[in-house]
Amino acid sequence: MTQNQQARLTSILRDTVVSLVRREGPDLTARQLGVLLICYLEEGPHTVRGLAARLGVAKPAITRALDRLEEFQFARRMQDPRDRRSIVVARTDEGGAFMENLRVLLDEANRHAGGARQHSPARSAEPLAATG
Repeated sequence: MTQNQQARLTSILRDTVVSLVRREGPDLTARQLGVLLICYLEEGPHTVRGLAARLGVAKPAITRALDRLEEFQFARRMQDPRDRRSIVVARTDEGGAFMENLRVLLDEANRHAGGARQHSPARSAEPLAATG
């Protein structure tokens, strides 16, 4: 990957995170966002143990992240119908709506980064341009 590609990806990430912070709604930590992305973008079923292994963190950290995601109604834990001793993470309509909004923000940041105004890492505090 070239330095220009790295700078572009970093710019997209920055603009997306800034947009997430500015919007109405709950703020997610990096861990909560990581759990949510895995649950929505990777085939399940997803368990606390599996998520902990996938992210390389302890199970209690995943449990705390899921507690918050459940508070926001972005995910819910339910009994695995195939193994009633196991708990799996289920997607929700609210979580799906968050993911759709995230896709829109990523698309806007991608268009912004690909436009005439390229960002350099030194300009990371620059606000997003209004779109619409």
